[in-house]
Parts: sequence; C-alpha cells; structure tokens
Amino acid sequence: MPSGQGPSRRPGSSRVRTTGATRTTGATRVPVGSRTRSRPAPTRRTVNVGTGPAKRTAAPRPRALTGRATVLIVVFVALALAYTYPLRVYLAQESQIAQLEADQAAEKKVIADKQVQLQKWKDPEYLRAQAREKLFYVRPGDRTLLVLPNPNAAASTTGSQPAAPPDRWYDTLWNSVRAADEESQN
Repeated sequence: MPSGQGPSRRPGSSRVRTTGATRTTGATRVPVGSRTRSRPAPTRRTVNVGTGPAKRTAAPRPRALTGRATVLIVVFVALALAYTYPLRVYLAQESQIAQLEADQAAEKKVIADKQVQLQKWKDPEYLRAQAREKLFYVRPGDRTLLVLPNPNAAASTTGSQPAAPPDRWYDTLWNSVRAADEESQN
C-alpha cells in the first residue's frame, strides 16, 4: 500500500489469527497477546479556557539563498563576463565605422570642391583672368601699369634718412674671419 500499512480489513470479516493460546470472551475467540487492528481514537485538542489565545511559535525561516539560486547566480555572472568583451569590441567597431563614414563624407566633399574648381579651370575666361592676375599676362595691344611698393615710403614722409639695411649674416661672418686673419699676420 502507498501509505506503508498492510492490507486493511473489511468490516464484518471474522478472520482471527489463532497462533498460540486463545482467550474466550463472550462468543468470540481472541488470541492472547494479539493486537486488535482498530485505529486509535483521534485525540482532541484541549483549549485552555481563560488563558487567552493559543500561543504561536515562530517557524524557522528558510535559508535566503538555496543551492539552485547560487548556481543560477554563478551562471548569470559567468554569462555576463563572457559577453562583456565581445560587446566592448562591437561598440569599438561601431564607433570606428562611424568615424570612417564621417571621414569618407569629408573626402567626398573635398572631391566635389575639386571638381567644381576643375570645371572653372576648363572655362577659357576664368583661365585668362587667372593668367592676368597671377602671371601678369597682357593681351596684345593692351598697356599695363604695374605699381611696385616703395620700400622707402615711410622714410620719405618723415623727412629723415632711411636706415641702412643690416648686413647679411654671411657677410658678418666673412668679415670676422678676415679680421682674425689680419690680426694673426701682424
């Protein structure tokens, strides 16, 4: 039986074990030293009248962290540690890709500017204007007037003599070598 008890007796069966001595009580024979198979009477709870409500006892608290919970936490920590490095690499690659895309957009802008400039240089009028401005080219029959800056303009307006330009460094060096040579010959 699942409850661990032997087979139960049916009510009204008159089977009686007869091993050993028997005792006669009334009309039935009961073996001596044998137990009756009846269940004991259920016990009743007694309530103490006048002492107040029953006292409750505190049940022991279960452990806060069971073995399964500990294993589960260890597995989660291991997974978190396993995924941190690939996640860091992924984020670094994403930022590198964004930087390269920004560099590529800047280079495309430079290329577009250079193409616009190339289109300008293909225009003959722009080419002539640049030749006149930068190389001082003149069309046949045109007269040019070239104004050069006067280096003594500041001195002529004040009325004083212009200061002598300083000697070049190599002239100063050469003069000092000559002076040293003349002293050694004397």
